[in-house]
Amino acid sequence: MKNNINYTFSQNKQNDSWDKMEMSRLPYHVAIIMDGNGRWAQERGLPRARGHRAGMESLRSAVELCLEIGIKILTVYAFSTENWKRPQEEISILMGLLYEYIQKELDELHKEQVKVRTLGRISELPAPAVYEIKRAQELTSKNKKLILNIALNYGGRTEIVDAARRIAQLAVQGKILPEEIDEELFQKHLYTGDLPDPDLLIRPAGELRISNYLLWQIAYTEFYSTSTYWPDFRKEEFIKALLSYQGRQRRFGGLK
Repeated sequence: MKNNINYTFSQNKQNDSWDKMEMSRLPYHVAIIMDGNGRWAQERGLPRARGHRAGMESLRSAVELCLEIGIKILTVYAFSTENWKRPQEEISILMGLLYEYIQKELDELHKEQVKVRTLGRISELPAPAVYEIKRAQELTSKNKKLILNIALNYGGRTEIVDAARRIAQLAVQGKILPEEIDEELFQKHLYTGDLPDPDLLIRPAGELRISNYLLWQIAYTEFYSTSTYWPDFRKEEFIKALLSYQGRQRRFGGLK
């Protein structure tokens, strides 16, 4: 994507970091908890809304890097089921920014072959946001270069409950037997049913918790935390996370 993003690193630093990366060992699926927008703004004496808007620039940067190096799936936590507890003014701002992001970025995302998907109880969002989300999903449904999953009105526990309900309905209808219910079947009924689990989960802003995010999917996902707030999380920080991932040996519960 060709956006005028004010990156926080020099071209030389970017090249040095890229030289260290093994392109054959990149994660296929990266998940990010976009955290720290409010604190970023408060530390600068700015309204929290400015932090959320700055965070949009970091999302553009993350999408751009995924396209440049070949990461196939990017899943971002944009609005949780718990976020409804925030002040109504902030919720309205977040919904407005979502609407704005899709309107401004959709043509470019489509041009770059990005497939936009959403995870969560989307029907409970404001009608204008639901309309833009559906429009984005329909327009980009056949794109194959990058899948961008945006978790909206999402909660990991809610996702598991919704999957259990769908399976229970099938059982009541006689379409499946109780003994046929296993992990593979259950996973198919999650919001991410047809996607592989994340290889890497990134959490900015120094927090060491998963905040009800992808609870089923991250059983063996590698976790990376950084004190950098999301609005400052640009390409150099993303590459640091990727280098950390490449320095690990994934065992999936085994010894090797």
